[in-house]
Amino acid sequence: MTNNHNNAVLAELTMTVLPPPGAPDIEIARAVKPWPIFEVAQRKLGVAAHALIPYGHYKAKLDLAQLDTSKKQGKLVLVTAITPTPAGEGKTTTSIGLTDALNAIGVSASVCLREPSLGPCFGVKGGAAGGGRAQAIPMEDLNLHFTGDFHAITSAHNLLAALIDNHIHWGNELNLDSRRISWRRVMDMNDRALRHTLVGLGGPAHGQPRESGFDITVASEIMAILCLADDRKDLQRRLGNIIIGRNRDNKTVTARELGADGAMTVLLKEAIQPNLIQTLEHNPALIHGGPFANIAHGCNSVMATRTALGLTDVVVTEAGFGADLGAEKFIDIKCRLSGLKPDAAVLVCTVRALKMQGGIGKGDLDAPNVEAVTKGAENLVRHIENMQQFGLNPLVAINRFPTDTDEELTVIKDVCLGLGAKVEEAHHWAEGSAGAKAVAEGVKAILDSGSPEVKFLYEDAMPIDEKIRTIATRLYGASDVQFNIAAQKQLDEIHQQGFGHLPVCIAKTPYSFTADPHMLGAPTDHVLPVRELHLMAGAGFVVAICGDVMTMPGLPKQPAALSISLDDNGEIVGLF
Repeated sequence: MTNNHNNAVLAELTMTVLPPPGAPDIEIARAVKPWPIFEVAQRKLGVAAHALIPYGHYKAKLDLAQLDTSKKQGKLVLVTAITPTPAGEGKTTTSIGLTDALNAIGVSASVCLREPSLGPCFGVKGGAAGGGRAQAIPMEDLNLHFTGDFHAITSAHNLLAALIDNHIHWGNELNLDSRRISWRRVMDMNDRALRHTLVGLGGPAHGQPRESGFDITVASEIMAILCLADDRKDLQRRLGNIIIGRNRDNKTVTARELGADGAMTVLLKEAIQPNLIQTLEHNPALIHGGPFANIAHGCNSVMATRTALGLTDVVVTEAGFGADLGAEKFIDIKCRLSGLKPDAAVLVCTVRALKMQGGIGKGDLDAPNVEAVTKGAENLVRHIENMQQFGLNPLVAINRFPTDTDEELTVIKDVCLGLGAKVEEAHHWAEGSAGAKAVAEGVKAILDSGSPEVKFLYEDAMPIDEKIRTIATRLYGASDVQFNIAAQKQLDEIHQQGFGHLPVCIAKTPYSFTADPHMLGAPTDHVLPVRELHLMAGAGFVVAICGDVMTMPGLPKQPAALSISLDDNGEIVGLF
């Protein structure tokens, strides 16, 4: 796109009367009239109408069979962050603001993000559409049912669960051991009461009683598979590789042996196509897949990322939570399994978050406190050094708040420059693309300087326990890893089955480098406790459950759902 075109878009937005910064995100989003999705596709991506499957006027799926993405191979920018706090860091907001700013300086750019889960939307974290003047729209649709992908994943997952119990009920030809069924059920809502359940009660007509439970949909192996699959054929292959449990001879049984992979693929035939919406400044946003980064690999789909790279010169994508979880899994899992690699990285931080890392409570963050920022900067230092271990020297984007002082910002800038990392202030939340131009110029300079040599943290041949220990000691500052008896037994079984070459996905609290969410800053000499190991043979990685992390979250004392409703005009209120 030309600069004249980008200037016309910005002029249109300038004439739009936007609510002031600080207004609810939903009010800002509603103040911008979105372009019809066909117009976004044509003007920003060069994609014709026949390659879209519309879901209303402002969102659509991209029909990959109708797209030619071989003409262009864009560059990939990974956005990650310091350890998250209740003060907020703003990865998604920064990803969108950076995309808008790149377009504003004449670079054809798109953003690739994950879809939000209903669990956090109605819980405490909120949605995943960005914030302020750096949002993806339509934000209500995105944060609620969107195009139904999560419902399709939930249905495919629970179809497999139903087929397992049905198989046992009708004679159990595969000789499944009902005590060793590992495939649980899922739903896309936080519901702690369903973590552990009994199924099949009520007598012989209702199945065979056994223990089971529910996870949240974003923790489903099918979510991970959808996000790592290359195409529909690869999707079905991976679905067939899912291990559902063991038979009475203690041998693993797969979904393919049960005959479930075909029907599951049918339920996902539309969900596998990436979704296209737009930012407030009408730039393309591909939103697809939504695995959590604390209990899964935390990246949008490989198919969406590859598609965007074939349609724009630069693709901005984010990895969930802090760099110790999201960025590590992006590189060691997504890049390893897909062949993708980032050409640049942005590390987001805020003065407020560093104050919290320095021990200041949420109610005292507005007061200037250089000492707390200095202490909390230990967390930033470790994240920068961790990213450098992957061969990526990040540009640190300081997501600025009005209460930040020049002295506090100087502390952060000095820390970054002392480690050889570029650093820029960002004001996109309040100003949109205009507030992120410095970050965009910095990213463009990195991209223009050539591609880095991205390195994995460990080799495929390294045993699973050593992979976990490498991550814990090199990234988390741990002195060692401790496997409980159950995890040690599972570790031995995984190696005996020939899956020791798989990458590992650490499931732990996102709020600390340790397994204890209350240990802030950059602790050292702690021990990472591994409670369970889950083999996800279909997705192609092994999940290490550490500490008290749950694969089915609970709702807080005051869930966001209690404030969400419809007004007299049928408009949603209370949604962020």
